[in-house]
Amino acid sequence: MVISSELSRDSDLFVPDSRRAWIRLAVAVLIGSLGSVGMWSVVVALPVVQTEFAASRGTASLAFTMVMLGFGSGGVLTGKITDRYGIVTAIGLGIGILGLGYVVAGMSTSIWHFILVHFAIGLSSSATFGPLMAEASHWFDRYRGLAVAIAASGNYIGGTIWPPLVNFGIEQLGWRTSHVAIGIFTAVAMTLALIGLRMLMGAGGQRDHDNAAPPRVDLKLSTNALTAILSLAGIACCVAMSMPQVHIVAYCGDLGYGVARGAEMLSLMLGFGIISRIGSGFLADKIGGIRTLLIGSFAQGTALLFYLFFDSLTSLYVISAMFGLFQGGIVPSYAIIVREAMPASEAATRVGIVIFASVFGMSFGGWISGAIFDATGSYGAAFANGLAWNALNITIMVLLLMRARQRLAMA
Repeated sequence: MVISSELSRDSDLFVPDSRRAWIRLAVAVLIGSLGSVGMWSVVVALPVVQTEFAASRGTASLAFTMVMLGFGSGGVLTGKITDRYGIVTAIGLGIGILGLGYVVAGMSTSIWHFILVHFAIGLSSSATFGPLMAEASHWFDRYRGLAVAIAASGNYIGGTIWPPLVNFGIEQLGWRTSHVAIGIFTAVAMTLALIGLRMLMGAGGQRDHDNAAPPRVDLKLSTNALTAILSLAGIACCVAMSMPQVHIVAYCGDLGYGVARGAEMLSLMLGFGIISRIGSGFLADKIGGIRTLLIGSFAQGTALLFYLFFDSLTSLYVISAMFGLFQGGIVPSYAIIVREAMPASEAATRVGIVIFASVFGMSFGGWISGAIFDATGSYGAAFANGLAWNALNITIMVLLLMRARQRLAMA
């Protein structure tokens, strides 16, 4: 009787950490997994699109760049929409743009048409990552860290499921029909899931942050200052993170193991990343977001160090699994820190800004690692560069932790 009545309550009476909160989270993960297609389909379609339009690999790769730019800037925009109008409105707009974007991509008349439309696809996918993490943080108090990490896992679940599905569609139907089919399917499936989420949030659930718990940590920093610090930390950790994720396939090719082996290692990273994200959520609920991020960053640096000294096939598989297990929880930890230290009414916007910074770090890191390889003829210096950026991230987190302890002692 208590459970059934709970599902019909207005959001003003919503109870954090309740069964209703977990049901909302399950629907959110489903939406995030569907919406993340924009991050992964372009990688699979790249070779056939390049061939059809007789484009260079560099030109065709700009489609992925546009996805990342759209995803990063879209996180800020959809975050602002979420804070003002609610997550349902933000995701609803994203669904429309995503479906239309894929249909238009499938009808592309030139490579530049295909490239430019991927900015819209990346922007629409952003609504199902950063804003969704921030929103999930409002539904939980005791298990907030775990909830944020689970919400973020939708992106990695999509990364595990979508590539083989997109590849199958391209082989059976061609890339154009596959893109149109993706647009129609995601629009319908995500709309149904969003209707379910809207029903769970109730008529008064336009902005769940109105009744969310206040910040737990006072760092005596303005929200703008803390956002800037976390953004710098996000750039630093993601420059380091991008080295194996962007270049492991090419690295294996250079070592003579073949690109297929590198692709397997990349999948291994993402698979272990799901475990890492959920585990980091458990840890954050015990020790807080700053400590969790610091542990993840230190572990990520350790894995990068191993890449410098071991390059046998077996060791690369093991290190890649370790890297995924270590780094998967880092990005969600930023959302946890934002929620712990900033007002709930600004959470989605602030998370979006930090995610934008991390996306910039991934983009810059992927490029600079390639540039270092071109200059040195080896990935050794590129791994060392990643370690240096990782050390900057650790330094920032240590300083924030020391500040938090100092404020706690003064209190």
